[in-house]
Amino acid sequence: MIDKVFFYKTVREQGLLGRLTQKQVYSIDTIITYWEKLCFTDLRWLAYIFATVKHETANTMLPIEEYGKGKTRAYGKKLKMSRQPYTKPDKIYFGRGYVQLTWYENYETMGRLLGVDLLNKPELALDENIASQIMFEGMTKGNSSFGDFTGKSLEQYINKDICDYKNARKVINGLDKSTLIAGYAKKFELCLKNVA
Repeated sequence: MIDKVFFYKTVREQGLLGRLTQKQVYSIDTIITYWEKLCFTDLRWLAYIFATVKHETANTMLPIEEYGKGKTRAYGKKLKMSRQPYTKPDKIYFGRGYVQLTWYENYETMGRLLGVDLLNKPELALDENIASQIMFEGMTKGNSSFGDFTGKSLEQYINKDICDYKNARKVINGLDKSTLIAGYAKKFELCLKNVA
C-alpha cells in the first residue's frame, strides 16, 4: 500500500506539482488505486508512470486533450497509421488521456482490450479510470503485436538489474524529453519510499 500522507507531503517538499486541487488529488489517487489493484511491486515503475503523467499532461496530472488537437500531425487528420484516409467514425484520434493515446488503430485496439468503445467515443480516454487502464496496459505490457504505444515495456528498462529512467521514455515516445522526465521519476521515487 502506498502511504499517501507521506507521498503528498514529499511531493510538496520536492516541488513537483505545486498546489494541488481536489480534482488533481482524485486523479492521482485513481492512478494509485489502479496500481494497487494490479498488485505491481516495483515502486520505480509507479515513479516513472507519475513522471510520464506529469510531462504528458502539462503538469496537471489530469487526463487531458492534446494541446492543438494534433492539427500539425498526421493523426490529427482522418488518416490511419498507413496514411489511408477513413470516413467513419467521424472522429479525429489526437492525443487524449494521461499518456496521449493517438491514432485510429490505437484507439480501436485499446478499446477492444478494455471493452470500451474508444473508436466511436474517443472522449472516454479522458475518464480517469479509463485513462489509467490505457496507461497501465500500454506501459506495462508493451505488446507490439497489437500496436500499442511503442512495443516497449517498463520491465525492459526498470527491473532487478537496472533502473534506466532515461531510456524508459522509449515506452512512450522515443527519447523525447527523456532527461527531464527521468529527473521527475527520481523525485517521485523519493515520494514513494515510505510504504504503509
